[in-house]
Amino acid sequence: MSIFSDNIVFLRGQKNLSQHKLAEELILTRSRYVSYEYGAAEPPIEVLIRISKYFNISIDLLVTVDIRKFPLEEMVNLPGNKILLPVVVDLEGNNYIEIVPQKASMGYLKGYSDPDFIESLQKMQLPFLKNGKYRAFLADGDSMPPFADQSIIIGEYVETLEDLKSNKEYIFVTKEGITYKTFLKRTKKSIMVSADNSLYEPYNIALEDIAEIWRYVRGILPQDYKPYTLPDETNLKHLVEEAKRSISNLESSILKLNH
Repeated sequence: MSIFSDNIVFLRGQKNLSQHKLAEELILTRSRYVSYEYGAAEPPIEVLIRISKYFNISIDLLVTVDIRKFPLEEMVNLPGNKILLPVVVDLEGNNYIEIVPQKASMGYLKGYSDPDFIESLQKMQLPFLKNGKYRAFLADGDSMPPFADQSIIIGEYVETLEDLKSNKEYIFVTKEGITYKTFLKRTKKSIMVSADNSLYEPYNIALEDIAEIWRYVRGILPQDYKPYTLPDETNLKHLVEEAKRSISNLESSILKLNH
């Protein structure tokens, strides 16, 4: 067996996938996929790209490095393990800022490293954002609170997990979608994030589920946006607790009546 064969067997095991299920995910027949695991055949470049994107590991590492020797959670930090980040520029070499609408978010999760897909997105330029790679994400409805519907949230590309700063806001592109959250801390296998609304508990995102991270730098509100005042959070929490107590008292009363 080759290093590549050993690697895909190992990666499949990490995800607890059967050969049949992984073959389906990669749009392959089971027999064709099995031939790669057994080293009986070598995949063409288009299949290698598909496997690389699926596991979020570069082709170079897949075919040259025995990744069983490295902790999987550190794989994104290994030298050379970078997923292609397409950069679109104008005739003068200035970077465009691509705009990803929420309705295209599922397509973006599959095509974020596809130059043709990135080229198809709407673009804009902001003269004060020159150093670094930026991308914009369009809020739709309540998809990225606290930003209003049709707000544009601009982020700067984060290359490594070490670049994350506690209590700073980021746009996380994950298998579940695109979300705006505050980074709290990192563990061996996940990162902890929180929403702006303190009523919601912080939660973890598995490292293997993260496709991209963008550091929040600017927010552009829609033209007809009118700020509104949220209820004081302390009072809101009090109201929620009161509601819980009322429901509990009602349940107790019903139980007494039934007895």
